[in-house]
Amino acid sequence: MSYSIAEAARRSGLSIDTLRYYERIKLLDPPARDTAGRRAYSDDDLNWLGFLTKLRTTGMPIKSMREYASLRRHGVASAGRRKALLVEQRRSVAERIAELQACLDILDYKIDNYAQVERKVLGVEPGMEEISA
Repeated sequence: MSYSIAEAARRSGLSIDTLRYYERIKLLDPPARDTAGRRAYSDDDLNWLGFLTKLRTTGMPIKSMREYASLRRHGVASAGRRKALLVEQRRSVAERIAELQACLDILDYKIDNYAQVERKVLGVEPGMEEISA
């Protein structure tokens, strides 16, 4: 299947400007062109854009994404280095998740603490908030 830049942007969730930018910085290989010279994105292009979006969501720097994209063009010979980049990014994501979990634990503690304060001050029994709602 072939998609215009507008359709590729819509399907990928990226802007047209981002697609052009990714092409310019060589994250995305130039797509094929239709008979009128317009970009024609393939399903493979959209799958790659989906993966790039996941990498960005993990916080991977553009520089690392560019290295990964460059290595990808070398095929199987670069599999080890690509794997190493992903392993490092996974480690970074796991650290961030642990930090966020610690923050969530503190928020839960504070919320529970304020619920206890409300019960003492207002004389509300546990579970009564739901009944009155």
